[in-house]
Amino acid sequence: MKLDWKKEEKIYYLPKGQPELVNVPEFKYFTIGGKGNPNDPFFAEYISVLYSLSYAIKMSPKQNCAPPDYVEYTVYPLEGVWDLTEKGKNEYRGTIDKNKLLFTLMIRQPDFVTEDYARETIERTKKKKTNRLLEEVRFERILEGKCIQMLHVGSYDDEPASFKLMEAYAQGLHLERTGRQHKEIYLSDPGRVEKDKLKTVLRFRVQ
Repeated sequence: MKLDWKKEEKIYYLPKGQPELVNVPEFKYFTIGGKGNPNDPFFAEYISVLYSLSYAIKMSPKQNCAPPDYVEYTVYPLEGVWDLTEKGKNEYRGTIDKNKLLFTLMIRQPDFVTEDYARETIERTKKKKTNRLLEEVRFERILEGKCIQMLHVGSYDDEPASFKLMEAYAQGLHLERTGRQHKEIYLSDPGRVEKDKLKTVLRFRVQ
């Protein structure tokens, strides 16, 4: 049976267009961190290196190097955790200077991917394609825990309106954000979808 996050894990990846409370368990990810404006050309290379590893695992049976418990699956979507540098936070006056953004991009991996197999995949990929960013990729287990999330439809620049709804919802539950950091899960390809139709899951931790 094929594992498909769109069908089996809707609670984490296909929320409604209104804020909701969700408890996100520990998952495994390939991750890579960086700094700067995501509209600049360099950003695409960070995305590319994560997809190269994710598809290397998905296609591993055809290369005769699949892990023992391999199950056919749909590659998970790109995710990003966003924050500001200290200088960016101090200078923030309602408008974000995107050059001062800090990000950790990630793509979740199936449960059958072990740390050893992830490391082997990185090494195999290095031999096939030279990319300096492969040295910066990490394989991590990340527990998000209690979060508020919602589906945002529209431009990334319009996300503040959705965050206001989410913060109001959290206050109604007597919860508060643990910080200004937040996660975005990208369900649309901005190169193929109009800005006003982009679908992005927004999420932040609460306590």
